[in-house]
Amino acid sequence: MSTTRQHPPGDLGREPEEAGAASPVPAERQWRTLSLGQASGIVPMARDFARQALHDWGWLPASSADRRAAAEDVLLVVSELVTNACLHAEGPEELRIGCTPKALRVEVVDRGTGQPAPRTPHRAGRPGGHGMFIVQRLCLDWGVQRTPETPGKTVWAELAAPA
Repeated sequence: MSTTRQHPPGDLGREPEEAGAASPVPAERQWRTLSLGQASGIVPMARDFARQALHDWGWLPASSADRRAAAEDVLLVVSELVTNACLHAEGPEELRIGCTPKALRVEVVDRGTGQPAPRTPHRAGRPGGHGMFIVQRLCLDWGVQRTPETPGKTVWAELAAPA
């Protein structure tokens, strides 16, 4: 797990805004963005948004059990990251989902200053506190990106594309 790593240009992460025309985003990367700042029913809205993106990108309807499981994992990660922002980070402001042929990246922008982390020790029988543990278990990698002199953070997670 990486909690502060920012992906270098050309990796799975989003290109920095200042990259401009000198470092274009690869054509195969597709992004969808949903503003959540003033919305109600945020978690179901985020799941519906992610489900539609997965449908548009051909992950749904799933043609196999593996593809269905991959899509369900994405929807669960979206739910957990958005819920975590609601409970611990003054609410989410934006959900971004990016897709390449090899991976899918989920980003939740929030206003919080805290540092998300899986609860340790993880106690499966206790209610609550499982969100980041679930994200850690389902994802290739996850972390937090902060922008200096800007409040809040972006919590991101990457999942492998189905075969």
